[in-house]
Amino acid sequence: MNALALKGPYRAAARLHRRALWALPVLAAVSLAVVIGLRVWAAPGSDAAPYSGYGFLRISMEYAGRGLLFLPALVGAFVAGPLIAREWESGTWRLALTQSTGPKAWLGAKVLLAAATAGLGSAALIGIYRIGWTRVADTHRLTWADPGAYEASGPVLVGYCLLAVALGALVGQLVRRTLAAMAVTGLLTGAVMLALGSLRWSVLPVKTTTMPLSGNLAQQAPVSAFITDTGLITGSGERLPEYACWERTRSLRDCPADMNITAWYTEFHPASHYWPTQLIETSIALALAALALYAAFRLVRTDRA
Repeated sequence: MNALALKGPYRAAARLHRRALWALPVLAAVSLAVVIGLRVWAAPGSDAAPYSGYGFLRISMEYAGRGLLFLPALVGAFVAGPLIAREWESGTWRLALTQSTGPKAWLGAKVLLAAATAGLGSAALIGIYRIGWTRVADTHRLTWADPGAYEASGPVLVGYCLLAVALGALVGQLVRRTLAAMAVTGLLTGAVMLALGSLRWSVLPVKTTTMPLSGNLAQQAPVSAFITDTGLITGSGERLPEYACWERTRSLRDCPADMNITAWYTEFHPASHYWPTQLIETSIALALAALALYAAFRLVRTDRA
């Protein structure tokens, strides 16, 4: 941190939490070494068996993607607890304000350092993840739309980490108890991620294709597509579940005449929706972060007790 020539409250915050600030860079360095090693072991042409280099890389990327889903919650918990609430709980924030430091500067130093570390660290982890993921992408649970792989491979993870910093700054001041603030922020961050994730594939319109009952369903959408719904269409245009004929004939394609089934339909998102969806979701996360930060700075200005 000395190389950055930090001054005033920034220097104090960096010195106080220097070990935690180095956690993400160390994690990134270790992750890079591991992923490069696995990627070399899983070079093109290597065996795709579960215990081969390719198999270990695929399993590692699956668990790494799921693990990175917890990164924003961990970031938010740290900001809310050790960074903010602990100083309220112990009263050390009063000492900081006696060192020619205003409340906004005190909070701003902590938020800026946390945001810079979380933003740069998460961006580095995304890049490292993509080094391994591109070798095994489009396999089971590792497609571009799968939970874990989707968040870990794009800028939305950075957006959620910055949102977590903002939520931590706000909750830490409101709760003022270290453990309670950590728990509340972690849960709140997770809830926001779940809510936005549930709406993720409702932003862009799906594409719809149809084919006769005798057609090959595997060819109804591109291999790389994320299929959201498949079913049957009647002569009147009504849509029925794909198993509607099965319930009566024990066959997906043998449909009773009275059902008047005319075709299959499939709704899907093409792979080209990946980046627009990532950018839209990231923008929403950053907008929420801006609102939370505004509230946090308003709170620190009006409440010093």
